[in-house]
Amino acid sequence: MKRTLITLILTLCMTGVASASEGMIRIKSPYTVTQTLDRFEQAARAKGMTIFTRIDHAAGAASVGKDLRPTTLLIFGNPKIGTLLMQSNQAVAIDLPMKALAWKDENGQVWLGYNDPAYLVKRHAVTDRDAVVQKINKALHAFSQAATKP
Repeated sequence: MKRTLITLILTLCMTGVASASEGMIRIKSPYTVTQTLDRFEQAARAKGMTIFTRIDHAAGAASVGKDLRPTTLLIFGNPKIGTLLMQSNQAVAIDLPMKALAWKDENGQVWLGYNDPAYLVKRHAVTDRDAVVQKINKALHAFSQAATKP
C-alpha cells in the first residue's frame, strides 16, 4: 500500500494540472471533450485495452429535452488486470471496467477524470495487489498524458 501511495503522489506531481479529490483524478485538457477521449482511447487501444463503449450524457439529456454541457464517458479495461483485483475482492467489480470521463465545465474548461486506483483498492479493501495497482496507475497516467498534452 505504501508503494501505491508513493505512485499516486508521483503521478500527481508529474501531471502538473491534475488534482485528486473524493477518489477521482482530474486533469485539464486543452482539447474538446471528443478530442480528449479520442486521444485517450487511441493510447488505451495501443496498449491492448478493450474499449467497451462511450456514453454521451449530453446527448442523453437532449433526448429528454434537457441541456447539459458536453459530458462523455469512456468505458474500457483489460480482463488480465481487472480479474486480479476481482480475485482479491469480487465487490471491486462494481467499479470495473475502468472509466474515463471528459466534460466541459461552466467556464469552458475541458477536464479528463478517472477513478483513482488507490481509492478503489481502499474502498474494496484490496491489500494484496500493490504491483497490479502500480501497473494500473502507470497506464492511466500514460493514457491521460497522451490525451491532454498539447
